[in-house]
Amino acid sequence: MSTKTVSVMRLMVAGLIFSLSAPALSIARTASPDFVELAKKLMPTVVNIRTAKIIKPRQQQRPQQQRPRMQSPFDNFFEDFFRQFDGQQMPQQKSRREQSLGTGFVIDKDGYILTNNHVVNGADEVMVKLSDGRELKGEIKGTDEKLDLALIKVSDKDVFHVAELGDSDVLNVGEWVMAIGNPFGLSQTVTAGIVSAKGRVIGNGPYDDFIQTDASINPGNSGGPLFNAEGKVIGINTAIIAGGQGIGFAIPINMAKSIISQLRDTGKVTRGYLGIRFQPLTADLAKSFGMNSDKGALIANVEKDTPADRAGLKAGDVITEYDGKTINESSELPRLVATTPIDKKVSVVIFRDGKKQELSVVVGKLKGDDAASATTGDNESEKLGITVQQMTSELASRLGIKESKNGLVITEVKHGTPADEAGIVPGSIVIEINGRRPETLQQYMSIVSGIKKGDIVRLLLKRPDGSVHYVALKSE
Repeated sequence: MSTKTVSVMRLMVAGLIFSLSAPALSIARTASPDFVELAKKLMPTVVNIRTAKIIKPRQQQRPQQQRPRMQSPFDNFFEDFFRQFDGQQMPQQKSRREQSLGTGFVIDKDGYILTNNHVVNGADEVMVKLSDGRELKGEIKGTDEKLDLALIKVSDKDVFHVAELGDSDVLNVGEWVMAIGNPFGLSQTVTAGIVSAKGRVIGNGPYDDFIQTDASINPGNSGGPLFNAEGKVIGINTAIIAGGQGIGFAIPINMAKSIISQLRDTGKVTRGYLGIRFQPLTADLAKSFGMNSDKGALIANVEKDTPADRAGLKAGDVITEYDGKTINESSELPRLVATTPIDKKVSVVIFRDGKKQELSVVVGKLKGDDAASATTGDNESEKLGITVQQMTSELASRLGIKESKNGLVITEVKHGTPADEAGIVPGSIVIEINGRRPETLQQYMSIVSGIKKGDIVRLLLKRPDGSVHYVALKSE
């Protein structure tokens, strides 16, 4: 499972059915399913989602910039028109009504619908169109930005066709899958392919664990279901690689199942918390600690008076097991901690001073924007509107960065933040912050932690095109 980040856009024509006259082989069980029957059965469970929001006028200077490579497949179809003014003064505009399209699927008979958070984020109106033509007003019951999920409720006297949720943990690479969605506004579009990989980390958030598929996913598919050959939902289609073909990503349905009840009951999600910041364990780092393997999560910092601090965890410890589960990649730990019940006492196996030790930690409640992540902390990310990650050779290669093989790189720029307005784009390398040069995530977080709301922050960045420039923005 890769822990590296690729530049993505959040967002096989139907599989061909054929037969062989040759004698049956032992692999016959992997033959493609009957997509015709699956489509007939499953299309009624999938809905089209249309949102509208009022965009208020704003006049400002926009610098020349490359278009961000990391975008949502829900990007508004009119965005290019309004972006054409890049590099010149935006003209005065009247308030306008912006509409966009997405997908969702019904998960119970009471009319609850699961979709992506970025499909409905900021919407003033949500309309849901069912396969039978009914169009109903949707109510956003709960959202989870970190997993990019949202729960919508619709009501009607007629019955709803419900999609059955499967088990994404038992999904295998190579299995047939089918997507149904609303790509480019083309409703009830069916595509098929296979599971290309599991456990993909693409820089979409602190709990990345995507299913990769070659079933076509395009703008408008966001929030739609990915079905297995049994007709059960095993993923929520969410992202594609910028400029890539045949590579789509879906959130495993088991991750969604773990929070649906919270979204329904409270409208938000409560997660477990340790109070640590950590980074991937490279082969060289593992060797420097005297380890024979690079499996585990290296603690870079332990915050004071947190569950981890009280348990005796320290910077430099390598967590190899958590609550009985082996940690192979650092990206696995945030997901495990997040889904751990609050106040549960768990066993943590660490490598320290050349030997393994076992400690017990009582999991706390994640508050505000604190998080245990392999990237910069969410609190720091919110201040500037960017997510920063330690550069690796593979990450540099995937982001198309040829010269720099170390340092820090921006992997996400949050929409509507000062960083976004300043023209910062993913793939930019952080050279300086207010005249200081951070080389590690810990140094970066130390600098940003001292920034207060409203402070003017000066960044020196090297953009993906190789140009170096200063950017000034106001901290939120």
